[in-house]
Amino acid sequence: MECLVDLGWSGTSTTEVARRAGVSRGAQQHHYPTKMILVAAALEHLLEAQRMAYETAFAVLPKERRDVTGALDLLWEVFRGRPAKALMELAVAARTDEELRPLCVDLNERILQTIAETFEKLFPANTLPPDFTDTMLRGLFAMFVGLSIQNALDHDARGHQAAVLRQVKDIARLIVPEPGGPAPDVAPASAPAPEPAPEPAPDGETGGAPPQRPATTAAGAS
Repeated sequence: MECLVDLGWSGTSTTEVARRAGVSRGAQQHHYPTKMILVAAALEHLLEAQRMAYETAFAVLPKERRDVTGALDLLWEVFRGRPAKALMELAVAARTDEELRPLCVDLNERILQTIAETFEKLFPANTLPPDFTDTMLRGLFAMFVGLSIQNALDHDARGHQAAVLRQVKDIARLIVPEPGGPAPDVAPASAPAPEPAPEPAPDGETGGAPPQRPATTAAGAS
């Protein structure tokens, strides 16, 4: 993880990993004969460590912050952390590395699965439709990936990412119900029913809208 974050994929070598880990090359190769086997093990470790860290951090939040806004704040911290940066480095490098790509081709789906499972654990009483929840979490994941790339470059020097996060939390409060609260209406809007066709006019009358009754004033109505 340290190599990926500090040196990038191109600068990460088994020699450097062994040096930073304080082990000999022979010991490293005994456990992980190739770089790809080492990367595959690192992926599994990073994904599980991310999940455990997030659930633990949420569990120790003060009760008043153990809600959807607190969960989003923690998720943003996770996306800005070093493990997430290491995963991002692998995902970007896999685009052009034919050997790395098979290891990372389902990385997004696995992260999304972890996010979905964590969401269900943190908000077991939510009544959102499964299809809506899946799409919502995918959109959130894509947004946070983009924000984290921006943050890695400018550290939110102008506060743009913080402003986006505030609006996301405002929207999330409307979508995700509080425990014991009413379920939000997230059903897709149905198309309006077609207006009935006008009945044919009797012989000798012209078609069109029926004649309007004269407006009655308040005084006349009384």
